[in-house]
Order: sequence, then C-alpha cells, then structure tokens
Amino acid sequence: METTLLFISNLVFVMALGWYLITNLQWYDYKIERVVLKHHKWSWHLFYFIIPFFAYYVLGKLFWIPLFLLYLPALIFWNYRLDKRLVVTWRVKRFLSLLLFLALFFNFLCLLKGGCAAFGVFIPLALAYAGSMGIEKFLFAAYKKEAKKKLRDISKLQIVAVTGSYGKTSMKNFIAEVLSQKYRVYATPRSVNTIGGIIRDINESLPDDTEVYICEAGARMPGDIYEITQLLNPQTVVVGKVGPQHLEYFKSLENIKRTKLEIIHSERLENAFVHCSVTDEPHEKVTFFGDGIENVVATLEGLDFDLKVANGKIHLHSSILGSFNAININAAVLVAFSLGLSEDEVVRGVSLLKSVEHRLQRIDAGGKIILDDGYNGNIDGILEGIRLCSLHKGRKVIVTPGLVESTEELNLKLIESINKIFDLAIVTGTLNSELFEKYLEVNETVMLKDKTGLTKILGEKTRSGDIIYFANDAPNFI
Repeated sequence: METTLLFISNLVFVMALGWYLITNLQWYDYKIERVVLKHHKWSWHLFYFIIPFFAYYVLGKLFWIPLFLLYLPALIFWNYRLDKRLVVTWRVKRFLSLLLFLALFFNFLCLLKGGCAAFGVFIPLALAYAGSMGIEKFLFAAYKKEAKKKLRDISKLQIVAVTGSYGKTSMKNFIAEVLSQKYRVYATPRSVNTIGGIIRDINESLPDDTEVYICEAGARMPGDIYEITQLLNPQTVVVGKVGPQHLEYFKSLENIKRTKLEIIHSERLENAFVHCSVTDEPHEKVTFFGDGIENVVATLEGLDFDLKVANGKIHLHSSILGSFNAININAAVLVAFSLGLSEDEVVRGVSLLKSVEHRLQRIDAGGKIILDDGYNGNIDGILEGIRLCSLHKGRKVIVTPGLVESTEELNLKLIESINKIFDLAIVTGTLNSELFEKYLEVNETVMLKDKTGLTKILGEKTRSGDIIYFANDAPNFI
C-alpha cells in the first residue's frame, strides 16, 4: 500500500510540475532563459516549483500529505485564476506525453532500487524538457522547409512584411483591408508575429490562390526579424514607428532600431517604407513616411487628415479612432500605391477600415462608451486614448496595470496624464502598484492584485454616461 501511494504521489507531482513549467514556457515563447530571468512574477516559481521541489526531498515518504492537501489544491486554484491559461497545442501534448513516459519509467526504476532519490523528479523533468526541445527543433526545420516550398509554389505571390515598435498589427490589417479593393489578400491572424507562428500559419492557413500575403514580424532579441525576413524574402517591407518598447530585452533604443531594420535584408526587396523615427539614412529602395500628414482631426467619432502624395494631396476619412492611426494608414496608402491601386480605390479602402480588436476599439453598451485598448502597451498610444477620453463630457474611468516592459519615467508620465483627466482609476496587478499608490491623485482609486474581481468592481463603480478606457490589458502573469 505504501509503495503504491509513493508511486502515485511521485507521478502526480512530476506531472504537476510539468504542467506549471510548460504553462510558463508557453507564455514566454518557450524560452527557458526568459522564464527564469525575465519572469514578471518570480514569486510564483518559489511557491509552485522551488519550495515543493525541496519539500519532496526533505519529507521523503511523507510528502504525499502536503502534496494532496496543500500543493495540488494551490496549483489548481492558481491555474483557475489565470486569465491566460495553457493552450493544449500539439507541442504541449508532446511535452506532457514524453514527461509521463519518463516519469513512469523512472518510477519503476525507483521501485527496483527501493527508493527514488534524484530519480524521482528532477531527471524526468530535465530529460522531458531537453527531449521536447530536440523534437521541436527537428519538427521546426521540417515545417520551415514546407513553408518555404509553399511560398515558392504560389504563383506571382507578393509578400508584404510589417514591423515596428508600435502599430504592427494595425498597419498589417489596414494594408490588408485597403489592398483587398483589388487583390485576393491574406494576412497573418491576430498578433501572430514570431517565426514559429508564421511558419505554422503559412502551412495551415495560407490559401493557394493568395495574391498578396501580409505578415507581421515581431522581435524579442536581435536576429528575430532577420530570421523571419530570410523565410519570407518579401518584395515590400514596412518599418513603423520605433520607440522604447521591450527595452528590458534590447537594452537601448539603437538596438531596437537595428533589429527592426533587419527586415530590409530581403533578397527580393523592391520597396521599403520606413517611418522617419527609425533612421534618416538614404537608400535607393527606401521611402520615408510620417512627415506628410497634415490637418489631423481625431475625435471619438473618427479620424480625418490630409496626406501628401506624389501627385499632391489627398483627404482621408476613417471611423478608426486615434490620431496615431494616421501614421498606420499612411503606411497602408504607400503600399497600396506601390502595388498599383488607384487614388479612388485607396480613398474608398481607407473609408471602409474597421477598428482592430482591442486596439482603441469603441464599444457602446448600456449607456457607457468603452474604449478597448487592451492590446496597446506603448505610451504614445495610451496618451492618445486618454486625450480622446478628455473629449467626453461625462465621468471618466480608466482600467490599467500601467506600462509593461517599460521604464519608471514613462509610467510616471502616464500617471500624470491620468491625474488630469480621470475621475476613477482601477489599477490591475502589482507590477506598477507602488508607483500608482504613491503618485495617483484622482478622485477615487481601486487597487486590484489581479483582474479576478474586475467585473464586479466595474458593475459597482461605473454607471450610464461614463466612458471607460481599458489601457494595456496585461495578463495576470505580468
């Protein structure tokens, strides 16, 4: 009986640790160094991995008691409260299956040896991680080769690659919508912008009759954009506005700029449209943009502006919110003209643009105006959202964790703007809570450790006539 209990408890513990590990790996793009060194809530590692791991060796045969009475309930509750839970992909299934096999194998070895010692937990986890990485590298090479072949096989396919610190997804969607006036267009979905996500999307979703493929390229370190560029070899590239986003990874603004400009290193490059914030170094295939925008009028109803083009000026109107979107539309217009659209097709395409989900998206519900800017994490975009809120005559509410992967200086700038405009501030998460508690001076403040109770708070604190601005809806693990 005791042997069976030890066998079961060991197996359950290994799989529980494996679930925690793969959940964190998925959040951080399966980079173990980011999970260990860049995690936003390192205390979770202490409570759900390190302390239980040592308790296993200290308590020995009695470990099953805290395992079933304390650790498992705590881990299940932790998982239940997550707003970004593990997505059980084939990669996750392969890892958990390998871990289960190894845990069973080493458990049987433990039985034969009469004790578990180091066999019990560490070796199955370490081997499962190493084996999983080896399997994924092999599969990645095969899938990458398949994706390259598919791109080659689509006749006369035009590829547009888009990068930048801010507005990548908006630019991608705007370019796709405008070009759809003339072409069969496919764009990477949602915020898919890593090499692995792009390869999978090409293999599984890119239609064979696509005429223009528009791809968003993201980066967490130098070389990421270059790798995507070498896969796609796009004829057209766009580098949007660059700023101090993800500074903790790149260390300097110059490193960010150099990484974004890796996108120009395409063997088939015909046109590169680069925002004037990135560089002023001339190149025969580079067209700078962003300084030809004039007479911008951005309200809660939409966006109007004039744009200098080769033949003079055109006036553009869109229901899209945010003055900064003039830059993103500017990029879409340049790409459209380069691919042969007429001025009428461009103007019509811009007028039909729809808000990108969770990016300054207006929702009218229950007499309230909701500005959903949950996927916006940069200071310029959030300050524009705050400016739009200032145009509202009713009460103003902001829900935000502050800026993530940014600096204290920029968070203080955000707090200063909030103090000038809002009546109620709901701060979610603990990442910037000390700064907000110290410097926030609105009429009413609600501090939440996470977003679990947010719906209840909004129901109690907001009313018809309010405008509610969701700024940077960071997940609970941040």
